[in-house]
Amino acid sequence: MKILVLNGPNLNFLGIREPEIYGKQTYQDLIDMLQEKADKDGFELVAKQSNHEGQLIDWIQEAYFDGTDGIVINPGALTHYSYALFDALSSVTTIPKIEIHISDITKREGFRKISLTKDGCDGQIYGHGFAGYLEAIDAVIELARKK
Repeated sequence: MKILVLNGPNLNFLGIREPEIYGKQTYQDLIDMLQEKADKDGFELVAKQSNHEGQLIDWIQEAYFDGTDGIVINPGALTHYSYALFDALSSVTTIPKIEIHISDITKREGFRKISLTKDGCDGQIYGHGFAGYLEAIDAVIELARKK
């Protein structure tokens, strides 16, 4: 099974950007945690990060053709305004998708409470820190097995 984990703008700055909100663990810490889970659970992990909307869209579209079984995506700030990312997620209907956010977006600034991208996904997890990624991976694997 192949799981694609996509991270949007500024997630490469984990551990640097607002550690009081996102924690002190780095982006590499996140990737190491995800790879450890992949090794333990026996799935192929492909993890990518971009600060560019179009690159994320390209990767979602490529996933349709390359045998990806599930997508976990943290769109970052694109969550709140990217209709193009929503369209890309909505287009790959055969791939289960879970949106993830490290912080509790429902308890943050008003604009962060709105997710344009969540309706292009099969579910949303927020406010569980890095552990939310593990939950999201489990969810897409379960959904993929049901297909």
